[in-house]
Amino acid sequence: MRKPSLISLYLALSWVSPPLWALALRSRAKQGKEDSARMAEKWGHASQPRPAGPLIWMHGVSVGESVALLTLISRLRTHRPDVTILLTTITQASAQALEKRALPEGVIHQYMPVDTPAAVRRFMDHWRPDLTAIAEADLWPRILMAAKARGCPMILLNTHVTPRRYRRRRRAPAANGWLMNLFDEIHVQDDTSYTLFRDLGAPMDKLQVTGVLKAASDPLPDVPAEREKLDAAIGARPRWLAASTRAAEEDQLFDAHALACEKLPDLLMIIAPRQMRDADKTEALARDRFGADRVARRSKGDAIPPRTQVYIADSIGEMGLWYRLAPVAYTGQSLPLPDRILGGKNPFEAVALECMILHGPTVANFREAYDRLHAEGGALEVADPAQMAQAVCDAQSPEFRAPFIAGAHRVQEQNMQPLDKALSSILGMLAQTR
Repeated sequence: MRKPSLISLYLALSWVSPPLWALALRSRAKQGKEDSARMAEKWGHASQPRPAGPLIWMHGVSVGESVALLTLISRLRTHRPDVTILLTTITQASAQALEKRALPEGVIHQYMPVDTPAAVRRFMDHWRPDLTAIAEADLWPRILMAAKARGCPMILLNTHVTPRRYRRRRRAPAANGWLMNLFDEIHVQDDTSYTLFRDLGAPMDKLQVTGVLKAASDPLPDVPAEREKLDAAIGARPRWLAASTRAAEEDQLFDAHALACEKLPDLLMIIAPRQMRDADKTEALARDRFGADRVARRSKGDAIPPRTQVYIADSIGEMGLWYRLAPVAYTGQSLPLPDRILGGKNPFEAVALECMILHGPTVANFREAYDRLHAEGGALEVADPAQMAQAVCDAQSPEFRAPFIAGAHRVQEQNMQPLDKALSSILGMLAQTR
């Protein structure tokens, strides 16, 4: 298949892009967004040797994608303990989250190299993957081409098309379709994504709807000692969680909390911002709204005395802790905003830990997941802070939560299909390589 002109232009520019990559990485390192101690990995210099035997290269951009792959990796290792898994990510937060989770035996984490000829060549020459699995839709043309040129079977997992991604890729359907055609199989999350990917040029014979891989993930890990300590500090107080929040929606969340506190004066809000770098904004907003002495912060080691109304859980890799501490959670990024539309967040982390789900009306990125939950009565949609406040208060009752949790559990029982299909495909492809 002939390369589209846009792909050819990209490949030509990649030869002269290293100085720009170097400038961007240095700038990010100064901001604390890059791991300076492991920067060489970004240039394709491996920090660990390649073990003998077959190796599967799996890639997820950041925390959510990489963590979603861990359950699949665990199953793969059970079936093929002789296989090494190379797990690459891009962000520093993902490396920190994986470090906290303690990678299984036979799994090596490295940073994804920048998409330049030299970095890609070093990476591929060292690791020599027997199979490549990319999660979501992180498509870097040069490294995908390098894997394909070496005869490496390739599978795209758990991918979906957001409205923003569709609009961007619709401008260059030939380039998108050409990249999609490099894969042997493309597993999409839902029927809508199937239709949109087909419209963007993806080959129909490689597309299949398999569902959301994150929904089949093992529960997020616990931190028992910390949970017991925090639970004792909070005591019998009512509590709720706002998870993976964006700064733009936190005004509304604090409005909801203030309204809920009128009915439950000792209510504690645990808020876990999506980006740790936004925690300063979250703290400033909370202090302005509730008073400095009523706000505590995880990263500062603050205690939670009875006067605390807002606890900012600005930590990496501890979301399982927060879901276990709260009976009800707003699952993030779905409240209406005047200037943009947020797309919601994965609800199944909460489902797996039997935490009741609240969400706003804008969940386009996970529409099918929320539709399934609502069909079984497994989630509660709220339109504004007033409705959220009422729901938070109501959900302090186990009797109120019970039908929602039961409905979510019924959906969760159906969620193993994406994992089973991904596992079957990878094992089948791997068997053909040797």
